[in-house]
Amino acid sequence: MTFPALTAFYGALLALIYLALSGWVVAGRLTTDILHGDSGDRRLLKRIRIHGNFAEYVPFALLLVGLYEAGGGGPATVRALLIVLIVARILHPIGMLAPKNSPQQFACRGGGIIATFGVLGLAAILLLLR
Repeated sequence: MTFPALTAFYGALLALIYLALSGWVVAGRLTTDILHGDSGDRRLLKRIRIHGNFAEYVPFALLLVGLYEAGGGGPATVRALLIVLIVARILHPIGMLAPKNSPQQFACRGGGIIATFGVLGLAAILLLLR
């Protein structure tokens, strides 16, 4: 087994995105003076869910891709999966903030989650085939 250097690099980039999202939620809490929950504030709720969605999907995707890389998976495939994951996780919040039922919402939010699902699914299948 080799050290998953590509996954580590892209994982670090994703951690920086996560920190930015965390700071965005904290800023939202400070400006609304809501320290716990969302108190019915829809804008704060969106921030919380964007952050939460990232936290729910990214670690599992990184784990699967990292295991694939550590087990000898091809670097081009690993890099492609991780680039798609980064793009997907940047698109998703853009779509979450877009107007309801707008093309931007469908393209970014929908595209972001479909791409995230694709990374998870493909990484899982690649691991099963190894």
